[in-house]
Amino acid sequence: MASELLLPLFPLELVLLPEAALPLHIFEERYKLMIGEAVEQQSEFGVVMAKEGAIAHVGCTASVERVVRRYPDGRLDITTRGRRRFEILFLDEQKSYLRGAVHFFEDDPETGASPEAAGRLGTLFEKVAPLLPSEPEGSGDGALSAFRIAAALPLELEFKQQLLRSHSEAERVDWLSQYLEKLAPRLELARRVERRARGNGKGRG
Repeated sequence: MASELLLPLFPLELVLLPEAALPLHIFEERYKLMIGEAVEQQSEFGVVMAKEGAIAHVGCTASVERVVRRYPDGRLDITTRGRRRFEILFLDEQKSYLRGAVHFFEDDPETGASPEAAGRLGTLFEKVAPLLPSEPEGSGDGALSAFRIAAALPLELEFKQQLLRSHSEAERVDWLSQYLEKLAPRLELARRVERRARGNGKGRG
């Protein structure tokens, strides 16, 4: 397959979701080269979850939004954002960094969430959002996608990967609603415990 059809791959112990921001510190020589080419060509690279010596078959492309800092030794601090989902068809190791032939995919037709389901998720998230370390990007822009909400939550890697693989927004909305119904009481309990600790045990929950 022609070289230009191969997507550069960046294996990381994380899951990048579409629309999510991802800051990166680039220090390995092979990734300095890869990111340098992405910046120069304004092209995407693929982020795939790496765990226990293996990489996931489904990932998300990232584009470099900004080079925050260039170090004298070539290291880079960059900000990137998740774009398109893909499935790896096969890997290519001819360069110093990994590349893959990929198939890009979108959600299946007619799998959008119903207004009722999306509204339920939004209500649950509004309840949880004040208990999170930071608000999600675009939280004041109206309804948030399941991916945007997921990016703001403390999800396990396997669950985030499950969301990434899904071809249905309705499915993702349902999964996240179930998750938030369980998460909200735990976060509220954690906040009460924290308040009592700050009051040296004298506060009331």
